[in-house]
Amino acid sequence: MIVLEREQSFLMVTQNDHAQIAGVIARNCKEDYFFDDNRTNEVLLAIKEHDRGWIEMDSSPVWNDKTEKPYSFIDYPLSLKITFYKKGLEEVEKLSKYAGLLCSLHYASFIQDSSEQVVREFWKEEKQRQEQLSKDLQLTGNELKQETLMYHLDLLKFCDYLSLYISLNEPGDNKGTHPFFRNGFPQLFSFVTDKPIIAHWENQETVSLSFSPLKGELAVKLPYKTVMKDQIEEHGILQAYKDTPVSIRKVTFSQES
Repeated sequence: MIVLEREQSFLMVTQNDHAQIAGVIARNCKEDYFFDDNRTNEVLLAIKEHDRGWIEMDSSPVWNDKTEKPYSFIDYPLSLKITFYKKGLEEVEKLSKYAGLLCSLHYASFIQDSSEQVVREFWKEEKQRQEQLSKDLQLTGNELKQETLMYHLDLLKFCDYLSLYISLNEPGDNKGTHPFFRNGFPQLFSFVTDKPIIAHWENQETVSLSFSPLKGELAVKLPYKTVMKDQIEEHGILQAYKDTPVSIRKVTFSQES
């Protein structure tokens, strides 16, 4: 779950809804930026389905007593999170080995430095998965294909970050930007002359990019719930979340003029 705290409520976006937005962004990137036409559909699949392991977790949000907030994807208990990571990765791999490899690389990349045993075991298992899939896909030892794979991984991460940008930040507010984005997006692309892509709100419905890989302006619709704190206090997070209707936020991405 993606959670943004407000004074009287929590704005909550499911990981899968966020991933679907990332998929829409990817589908609207210029074709040239996929490099390998034979892999485009599998890359799109990986981006759209990269958070499918969260579907079950997000259907029943859990309260964090320490932070007095709903658990988010950032602080969700590791052992449970990894169990569902595995489930999601296995499901993606069944759909496409290349997509499964990309998603495995994605998850392994942001937990590889952890010293916790459960994480080290997960990372070790994913390295084995990656090696096997690379062999199956005949990527092992092919430098060009490996470079293309890493590029596709960066494309997945970029679409992930751009979708997170509109989920973790208040619309129109450039002063309170989440730390994830204060120095621009971390992925560096040669077609941007190796400078970070920087996003900012033009207004409450428009996000401007310093460089856009998109074909043109793109409007997306982000589902979210505004769960009131008094309802959580009265009914608990699970019931309050279920009783809150889904709202839709429309956001347009454009390139700086």
